[in-house]
Amino acid sequence: MRSPVVMAERLVALRQVCVRAGRSVLLDRLDLVVNAGERVAVLGANGAGKTTLLRLIHGLALPAAGEVVAPPPTQQAMLFQKPILLRRSALDNLCFVLQARGLVADRRDAEARARAALALAGLAAAADRPARALSGGEQQRLALARASLLAPRLLLADEATASLAPAAVHEVEALLAALCAQGTTLIFATHHRGQARRLADRVLFLAEGRLVEDSPAAEFFVSPHSAEAHAFLEVDRA
Repeated sequence: MRSPVVMAERLVALRQVCVRAGRSVLLDRLDLVVNAGERVAVLGANGAGKTTLLRLIHGLALPAAGEVVAPPPTQQAMLFQKPILLRRSALDNLCFVLQARGLVADRRDAEARARAALALAGLAAAADRPARALSGGEQQRLALARASLLAPRLLLADEATASLAPAAVHEVEALLAALCAQGTTLIFATHHRGQARRLADRVLFLAEGRLVEDSPAAEFFVSPHSAEAHAFLEVDRA
């Protein structure tokens, strides 16, 4: 007897999407499907459309044409290169989002859950420190701790480790991997080829707003199909 075929759940679908800013085309007739559980790296040169793509999926940019299907914002979380944090303690940043979303019964419950998340992110000792006084790596780990409390179906990360020291990069990557292990789908834009190799199972390569390559990560880094991706990778090999 044949085993039943399990269909992958489509989490994100873009159909012939165009995004414009004035006369500039930021994304050009883009077709894309991302299934639940995937870890997708978005690569490309500066201005290729990586940030626009993430903002579009998150609902921060609107298409001029085409169709976008994605989980509602309440089922998503987005990390930026510079985390958006409240002028409060690290602990209060987490308690606030729990209470604002109605995920806890009271402040005591919020603090218990927030402290547990801080501990998992290696920030237990920073609970009472001002969030904006933390180092760049600590701020990104705090942002990830906040995201983890919301258990997002989809996590978008836009160059989230671009300005961090190598040790902080690996700490953030470990937290991203842990979230993915819990079932979160990850789409992340990065300039770090090594990071894409470590985290992604699939690579999207953008050039001038066009999706010119969509490949398994292992295949992309060994034998890219497009001339644009080949030239992009050759910069590292030179």
